[in-house]
Amino acid sequence: MKRFLSFSLMSLIMILPLMAEEPKAEIKFDKVIHNFGKFDEANAIMTCSFTFTNTGNAPLIVTQCVASCGCTVPIYPDKPIAPGKKGVIKVTYNGKGRMTGQFKKIITVMTNAKTKLTRLCVEGEMVETK
Repeated sequence: MKRFLSFSLMSLIMILPLMAEEPKAEIKFDKVIHNFGKFDEANAIMTCSFTFTNTGNAPLIVTQCVASCGCTVPIYPDKPIAPGKKGVIKVTYNGKGRMTGQFKKIITVMTNAKTKLTRLCVEGEMVETK
């Protein structure tokens, strides 16, 4: 019986550190969709910002942002975001030379967070200049 208790105690002591969760970053956006609404093709370049917070307990690194179309360009932080701090992804939509009408563009954000991928969306309607 003593051997069994000793073995159980030793096993528990060895397993507990393995069960401890390693520090991880986590990303939480204030919004994931931005609607530019209606805008004139004469002013076809629109910009918005997506603010996020590192709600985890390790530095957050945005490794890449990829837009679904070349008309949409994301700019993201190149330095790690400390736990509890905020960062911004700036997105510019350029409708020059594009057809008027409604559009929806997706930006895929890749990070080292628990949630590796997050999709952001910009949408709106570009109308003809009268």
